Amino acid sequence: MREYLYMALVSAAVTYLLVPLVRRFAIRIGAMPEVRERDVHTTPTPRLGGLAMYGGLVVGLLVASQLTHTGNALAESEINAVKALILAGGLITVTGFLDDWWGMDAFIKLGGQIAAAGVLVFFDMRLLYIPLPKDWGGSTSLDYTLSTIITIMIVVVTINAVNFVDGLDGLAAGIVCIAAMATWAYSIFLAQSMSEGNITITAAIAAVLIGTCLGFLPHNFHPAKIFMGDTGAMLIGLVLASSIVTVTPLDPAAIEVMNKVPVLLPVLLPAAVLVLPLIDLITAVVRRTSHGMSPFAPDRGHLHHRLMDIGHSHRRSVLIMYAWAFLFAFGIVMMSRQGVPVLLFPVVIVLALAVLVLMAAPRWRGRGGAHSAPRSKEPDDDGPPTGPMPPIPPEPQVRRQMPSSDGPSSERASAEGKPVIPAFPSRP
Repeated sequence: MREYLYMALVSAAVTYLLVPLVRRFAIRIGAMPEVRERDVHTTPTPRLGGLAMYGGLVVGLLVASQLTHTGNALAESEINAVKALILAGGLITVTGFLDDWWGMDAFIKLGGQIAAAGVLVFFDMRLLYIPLPKDWGGSTSLDYTLSTIITIMIVVVTINAVNFVDGLDGLAAGIVCIAAMATWAYSIFLAQSMSEGNITITAAIAAVLIGTCLGFLPHNFHPAKIFMGDTGAMLIGLVLASSIVTVTPLDPAAIEVMNKVPVLLPVLLPAAVLVLPLIDLITAVVRRTSHGMSPFAPDRGHLHHRLMDIGHSHRRSVLIMYAWAFLFAFGIVMMSRQGVPVLLFPVVIVLALAVLVLMAAPRWRGRGGAHSAPRSKEPDDDGPPTGPMPPIPPEPQVRRQMPSSDGPSSERASAEGKPVIPAFPSRP
């Protein structure tokens, strides 16, 4: 337990200390594009925060490889997790860096994601078989080709799901941190019932990811001083996917004592920790393709945009989505710990969805609904404004607001007797 805490603190400290340096670097090279129509911030903000996160990830993994417990597990495992994550993370970081700085075609970026996932597979960080109940035919073994395809698909989908949800200050880092915490807790529960090295590797990866996200959040929570950009969103999506890949293919016989439906848990947990990003990804693809747009075309219809459109503030929208992610992820983890019948899962899902709908509803004020009464005069704790820019008045209105040129300024003269040009000259 202390080793996991230590590697998380090291990753958090390194990431936190690197962010100011990366911010100055991003400003110097001009990696702070103009505000777009779909953005919720109103001032250009530097990106490339993912460079600092990659630094924290690398240092955390190297520290984990030198510790007693996790170091032995990493050394004895057939998976070279440290080298795989450093190389794959470096490749995806370079891809995101070029996209944040210069811009990149969506399909070229997709190629970088597939290449990074291929690096993980090359170092044997892949699904070996899919655990299924005996009534469904039992666990299904995967040959090398099918294992490679499914692993790459999981990694690419996770990367894009995290990238899609990265739309508000601190949103992606917080949701991935919660997902990593749930994965870490689940792996610790498994480690109490079994002694496979992959479980320790999963816990180590999740702990480093937790530290990386926590070290970045103080700089990224609203009002953000820096954005992680695609550099960071794709990186933490890759690391989260690697933890899911290593924790999923478990022998059902090894965890039968843990839960009444143990074989379902390795399948349910990835869906639970990624429920919000996956919902956002799927709805975005359906929404865009139904309007004849590319699935990669940007728009302003994500879940976080909808929360703000119905009246929630920037911070409240982020906190609501934190609560959603926590509810789903840790709900599955707690059920795996206590042991529940399989019929309880759909009941819990229905209750969770009901809670989410209530939390996302507009804040009612009186009988007329969310917009029937003016806002209270309480000070806004959300920092700088993040909504649309105020409208620019038409030119005639601007002229009327200008002082007349017939005032004292036109009659003044300098000491040399030359007239002074008025500050607001009249226009014909």
